[in-house]
Formats: sequence, structure tokens, C-alpha cells
Amino acid sequence: MSANVERIILAGFGGQGILFLGKILAQVGMMAGRHVSWLPSYGPEMRGGTANCTVIIAENPIASPLVTVPDSVIAMNSPSVLRFANRIKAGGMLMYNSSLIERQQFRDDVRFIEIPASEIADDLGNQRVANLVMAGAYTRFTKLFNYEDVKKAFPTLFPATKKEMLEINLTAFEKGYNFVKDKKYMFGRYVYSVFKGTAN
Repeated sequence: MSANVERIILAGFGGQGILFLGKILAQVGMMAGRHVSWLPSYGPEMRGGTANCTVIIAENPIASPLVTVPDSVIAMNSPSVLRFANRIKAGGMLMYNSSLIERQQFRDDVRFIEIPASEIADDLGNQRVANLVMAGAYTRFTKLFNYEDVKKAFPTLFPATKKEMLEINLTAFEKGYNFVKDKKYMFGRYVYSVFKGTAN
């Protein structure tokens, strides 16, 4: 990912909080002083197919919100990997929910990050916070905002009347952020499994 601009496609099943995940990244980027865009995809594919959105976070003004060749794809389900993985630019990153997506042969010119987001969310007692787990994991890799930027933005992302929602989402974010701490990743068709701690 560039230190000047990050173009991201986020995708998953409708109901996995993909659009909200995109809003989180855009909001945090904006509060960190970056230029941002957030472009959701609405349509019938959101019912059982792939709901998706694009986010751009940049040091400089953004000419177009369209993302055709992303720096990163965050995929929450298998159809999203099939649809978007081949669009990632060489040297980019595919971060995916390994709870729902089996390891398979991918491209050999991108970095693969496995995050068992659904399992972590289940352990927290709320499947719906898997998207916040992914937000935390992504924060480890972005060059345009950091952990403290997210912590500052969190109170603006949730209604003040729902303190319990803020707390569990913040916990999920921290779980994802800490999950990738001190892990090693590689380019190539196989990746280190950050869940099992092994490599094929």
C-alpha cells in the first residue's frame, strides 16, 4: 500500500456490515486529516450475493471515487474473493475472513492475510462484529491512519445512547488489531496461517 493513497474494495454477504466497515475506514481517514471517498454498491446482489463498497483514503484530493484496480481487497466470503481477487494490483493485499473462506491457490504477486473474523466475533458473543475485527486487522497495515486515530473516531461512529454497542465494537476492533501483531506474511500462492501459526 502506498503512503499517499489507498484504494480498497470491501465485499461480503449482505448483512455482514460491509458498508458500515467501509464507512468506518473512511470516517477514521477523514478525522486523521486525509481526503476520503466511500462509494457503496446497492442492488439485488446484496440479498445473498456480494454486497460491496469502495473506499479511497489519500493525502491529496481524490479525482474519482471509482476503484477498478484496488491496492487492497477485504473479503468476508468466498464469492467476494472470486469476484475481486484478480483485480488487486501487483504487490497489493487480499485480507480475507478465514472462518468462511478456505485457503486455496491464489495469485503469486499479492500478499494474503488470513483473519478468522467470524470465529473471533463468535467468541465475543456477537457474530455481527466480525467487520470490526477486520477493521482492526486492516489498521495494522494502513499507512494513512493508526490505532489512536481509530480510538478517537469511535465515539462518533455509534449512538451515544448505545454505550454497550460502542464497547463490544471497540473490543472487536482491538481483537483484530492484536491478532496480527508480530505475525509474518509472505507474497505467493500460499500464506502463513495467522490462526494456526503454520505455513504451507
